[in-house]
Amino acid sequence: MSELSVEDVSVTLGQTRALTHVSLTVRAGWTAVVGPNGAGKSTLLRAMAGLLTPHAGRVKLDGQSLSRWSRAERARRLAWLAQQSDARGELTVREVVQLGRLPHLGLFTAPAPHDEAQVDRAMADAECTAWQDRRLQELSGGERQRVLLARALAVGAPYLLLDEPTTHLDPVHQAALVRVIRRQVRQDVRVLSVLHDLSLALLADRLVVMKGGRVHAQGARDEPALHAALVEVFDGAIRIVRVDAQWVALAHWDGA
Repeated sequence: MSELSVEDVSVTLGQTRALTHVSLTVRAGWTAVVGPNGAGKSTLLRAMAGLLTPHAGRVKLDGQSLSRWSRAERARRLAWLAQQSDARGELTVREVVQLGRLPHLGLFTAPAPHDEAQVDRAMADAECTAWQDRRLQELSGGERQRVLLARALAVGAPYLLLDEPTTHLDPVHQAALVRVIRRQVRQDVRVLSVLHDLSLALLADRLVVMKGGRVHAQGARDEPALHAALVEVFDGAIRIVRVDAQWVALAHWDGA
């Protein structure tokens, strides 16, 4: 089985230690990385995607250091959606999603029928097929985000790394994203996402709680110890409660 992990990774950005001795293995299912601002969440995801090089420790993919994989091989194994993806230009939705096949095709190879089938499948999974002939700039922010997600899905990678994929999304588009992630998990894709919305993160199979560049806790979404760790890293400003069939994070106001 494919495996992506970090072992004792530390990262310094400028004069700031962003990650300190972080170890983590991405398990099957959906893992959400959460924590307060400056916890190192996005830095961890970028390191695992091979977009920055740790100053200590290493990232491993399928048993060998990620640095030993070629860029093309990494791109075929690790699909990436950035927090601030470029969503401008004159390309149609389908043309944007077709870019996800570049790691397999290169710049000068025409898509084969199986590539087009993967594009169709990605658009269907991201629920954006109906817009495939529209230009990206004609879509709303939430619609564009789903198209960019479809581009990542079109890679067909065993890992899907999402950095704050719900930024600026309304509840309708957030629900659509959760449906996409769950479909990917059913197809044996391992999903690792950085999320700001804690209630959304509590829909994931597992959570990794970070603070100050370190992993503070990790565990299944319904573990009491994990809930306690969440309350702790947010300095008691939240509480975790059960609403119907799911856990949600509510603001906790002193004296309220």
